[in-house]
Formats: sequence, C-alpha cells, structure tokens
Amino acid sequence: MYDLDDETKLIQNTVRQFVTDVVMPTAADIDIKDEFPREIYRSLGELGLLSMTLSEPYGGANASTFAWSVVQEELARGSAAVADAHMVNKLMCDVLLSNANEEDREHFVPKMGRGEVICAIAQTEADTGSDVAAIKTAARKVDGGYLLKGAKQFITFAGICDIAIVVATIDRNLGRKGIGLFLAEATSEGFHRGAKNKLMGTRGLETGELVFEDCFVPDHRMIAPPGEGMKRSLSSLNSGRIGMAAQSIGIAQAAFELSLRFAKDRTAFGGPIANLQAIQFMLADMSVSIEAGRLMTRRAAHARDANRPLIREVAEAKLFASELAAKVVDDALQIHGAHGFSQEATIERLYRDARVYRIWEGTSQIQRIVIARQLLAA
Repeated sequence: MYDLDDETKLIQNTVRQFVTDVVMPTAADIDIKDEFPREIYRSLGELGLLSMTLSEPYGGANASTFAWSVVQEELARGSAAVADAHMVNKLMCDVLLSNANEEDREHFVPKMGRGEVICAIAQTEADTGSDVAAIKTAARKVDGGYLLKGAKQFITFAGICDIAIVVATIDRNLGRKGIGLFLAEATSEGFHRGAKNKLMGTRGLETGELVFEDCFVPDHRMIAPPGEGMKRSLSSLNSGRIGMAAQSIGIAQAAFELSLRFAKDRTAFGGPIANLQAIQFMLADMSVSIEAGRLMTRRAAHARDANRPLIREVAEAKLFASELAAKVVDDALQIHGAHGFSQEATIERLYRDARVYRIWEGTSQIQRIVIARQLLAA
C-alpha cells in the first residue's frame, strides 16, 4: 500500500536529482548566511513543486498528499529550510483555497504556486504558541473593515512575505469564539516587519516578528469570522504534521547516509570503524527507526488522501518521526566523533536543524495529548 507507483517514483527521482545538484551544494551557505534561497524557491515553482497539490484551474497538477510527502522527505535530505519553505507554501495555499473569496483565490494562489508571492501565517505571539486561544492581537471593527493591532513572533517568512494570514481576536473575553482570520498585504499601512529571529537551526527562512499598528484589512479580507478563526487556522495542522514527519525522516536519512559513508571510510583499531559491532548496531537501529517512521508517515498521508479520520495517525507519525530524527542525528554525530562536532561538518547542521521538529506544528507533549484523547474517546 505504501510503495511508490511509477508516477511518484518519477517525481521522487526528479526531486532527488534536483536536491543533489542544486540544494545540497548550497545548503551550508543558506545556513551560514541565514538568507532565504530565492533562486531555489523560484526553481521549486518552475519545477511545479510549489503548485503540485493545487488543482488545474490554479495551475497545479492535483498531486496527492502522499506524493507531496515524498517530495518533502527528499527536499529535507538536502536542506530543512528549503523543505519547510515548500511546506509552508502548500499550507497557506490550502488555507486561502478553503477560506478566501474567489477573487483573492484567483489572484494569489496561482502566483504562490509559481513562487511569485510568498504568504506567511501570523499566529505565534510572545505568550502564545500551542495555546492559540490566548492570542492578544486585536481586530477592531471600523467602517469598511478592521484595524489589526498586535505583534507576532517566530513567523516563518516574516522578513519576505507579500501577504500574511493574521490570527486575531475581536474580543479576548470570548476566547476562541472571538478569533478570526484576516488576510493582510505587506504593502498596507501599519504592516511592519520587526526583528529577525536568530535561530539555532532551520536558518534561511527569514523568521522574525510581524507588527501590526492599526493595519487596515477590508471586510472581504476577513477570511474566517470570529468563532471560526481558530478552527480554520488549525485546519492545516494535519497536512503540516505530515510535512513535519516527512522532513524529519529526510533529515534522519541524510544523517544515516553520512554515517554509513563515514563508518566505511574512517579507520581505527586496524580497520574501518564499520567493522566494529558497536557502530554496526547503531547503524542498524538507525535504519530500522527510519523505515518505521517512513511507513507511519506514508500511512498518515494515505489516510488523508482517502479522506479517512487521521488525527491520531498524523499525531503519531509526527511524534515518532521527530523523536527518531533527534536520536538518529545524535547517534550520527557520535559516529563522526570530533569530525562531526565541527561547524564545517554537515552533520553539525543536521543536528541543529533536527531539534525544532519536536516543537513545530505542535510539541511532542501536545502530540501525546492528542493521541491520548483519541484513544480514550474510542
């Protein structure tokens, strides 16, 4: 069931070659310079990878979530930043397609699929991460629209986005019932880019603050009314968590391949360290866990394509894959020894990149809560 058909294999091979030829040679520079790889992003658009899950009227190929997850894994083998940029684009397209009016869908979504327009989701605040209902950014009704006031942080694409889906409340006393979604353009008065976040890993996504100082959004750009905003902002979580799981597998696969090669080449105690049982067992455990995580991720993607209930499957895949990535990369660094501890080593970057996957799109603790609730509700 989870094997790749011929079409998906072709996509995988095309992306794998692109990663080998284009992404991997630039991944270190993306990390060191912490600059968004615009040329690579445009190439993703030209290859049809940014639009792959869109329907034909919006310039897409109507590809499955399963195929998209395979692309996510392959991109993450080369660069977590590139893979995450690819994922965020899909999630934002999905939100707009589900919520925006037809005029805005036709205007923005095809351009996003070509990499010409970049959309961010402005949700996280200084005191709100997983607790979305506690957001403070306010939307005050005025003639013809709303004025947004508040600050968001750790926003992917904050420094480069053309539009942003802003999660804001019309009345904090209403909790989640007061939350709506607003589509703001970066050219609007009162739309400001704040400080850039200096991150430990997944650098190059222009992550930072967005500040709204009475930023006007017209009525038709309120894409989810109060009471619906939280539910609709969280609607992308299933796809996002599948993406996070696939990226985790890609990072783990890259670390495993580096370790396998290093173990064959590195000599100690009279021969390659691959001859040592301690190293062999670490490599075996890496392979087993990666394969298990890959199967769980593909099962979750398959469930989404089949429109089956998938909350537990997605949470389990994201939890397992993100945890295994951390373990695989840690063991990979151990195999590399001092060579892996150097900032010049690829494994050092992978080590830093892997850490955030236990936080993004719901922490490991949140995933366990989700899983337990699903089990107890059965």
